[in-house]
Amino acid sequence: MDMREIEVFRAVMQAGTTSKAAVLLGISQPAVSQAIRKLETWSELRLFERVRGRLVATQEARALMVEVDRCFAGFELIQHRIRSLKSFGLGRIAIASFPALGMSFMPRAIASFNAEKRKIQISFQIMSSREVYQQVSTGQVDFGLMADELSVSGLEHSRFLSLPGVIVMNAKHPLAGKRIIEAEDLVSYPFIALNPEDATRRRLEKALHAMNKSLQPIIETPYAYSVCELALCGVGMGITHPIIALDYKARGLILKRTSVNVTFTGVLVFRPGVPLSENAKDLLKIMRIQMATDIQTLEKSIGVKNEFDL
Repeated sequence: MDMREIEVFRAVMQAGTTSKAAVLLGISQPAVSQAIRKLETWSELRLFERVRGRLVATQEARALMVEVDRCFAGFELIQHRIRSLKSFGLGRIAIASFPALGMSFMPRAIASFNAEKRKIQISFQIMSSREVYQQVSTGQVDFGLMADELSVSGLEHSRFLSLPGVIVMNAKHPLAGKRIIEAEDLVSYPFIALNPEDATRRRLEKALHAMNKSLQPIIETPYAYSVCELALCGVGMGITHPIIALDYKARGLILKRTSVNVTFTGVLVFRPGVPLSENAKDLLKIMRIQMATDIQTLEKSIGVKNEFDL
């Protein structure tokens, strides 16, 4: 088997016809057909059915394509890394973060890092905690920030912060003048909840269940920032990540403490046995300083404190 035959197979699967695959690869259509025949002969598999002059992929071809895509994803990552090394040498940091800390906190920390002055290129991705885990595990990023809703088995990790959730609402909400939101309030007014699989949502429901109370959300959403947006629009009140809520305060969102003990935890994850560059270490220091600054602002605003000493 030749790698070129795999490349031709992938092109045919993506393009749908040998003629289009030939254009993509810059070769003749007979050359494409010959490569496919050679691959079928070597593998002893029927990869395509010939129907009225067209190639129709078999189940075996579709199954093979899954592995081929994985292989080429690795090659594309190598190509990207080569281009980065040519442009920036080793001066590159790759980070992935879950949305609650990625939407505004990380941009503030990156701005303080001053990549331009340091002549550093930064790759910054916002994605789900599951995707962060995968990116760190495969070495596509130097480190990541995850929520604590997933296992971090196989990765080095440390807790970055643990903050009590805050209740958010529109300024016209009936409870806007109340200092502390009680459990009874959470079940008596329209509530905006995070999705059922969210670890914080589960902690909230467990705490309420212990008080013989049941949450009845009017709407569910996967993101802390969408809880804030919905609350700001007057849909209801919700519990959300305090760092995200802090950014909405200037837009008029009301933040309240709650007597129900529900925390939001962020976890730093690293690939085992792979030391961080000095630049990455410097960025982590700046992230901690920025988080301490944000927490001080929260303390002054509504008395929210970090439960983990930065």
